[in-house]
Amino acid sequence: MSQSSNFTSGLFLGALLGGVVGGVAGVLAASRINQTNSTEATSFSQLSDDIRQNLADMSTDERMEVARRGLEDKISELNAAIEEVRQQLGSTNGHVTDYETSTIDS
Repeated sequence: MSQSSNFTSGLFLGALLGGVVGGVAGVLAASRINQTNSTEATSFSQLSDDIRQNLADMSTDERMEVARRGLEDKISELNAAIEEVRQQLGSTNGHVTDYETSTIDS
């Protein structure tokens, strides 16, 4: 019976400790996200009056086109970064593999 009670108390203590650690990690992550969001908001508020006026004068379609182009640029940057990491990981393992040729078309 003694081992069963030790297991139960250990389980509860582990759950409590895990909850505390998870809560602290969540608070820290949330504060970093808030700092990032506030930085982005201030960078938009610091746009020059000319850029603000240009954005205000654009039609919805033009703004969507500008946003689409910006997203395409970000996607290409991410793809380049992914490819760079893939090559670094491949060379770390001793060989470089081409991802597209190593996958099987389903």
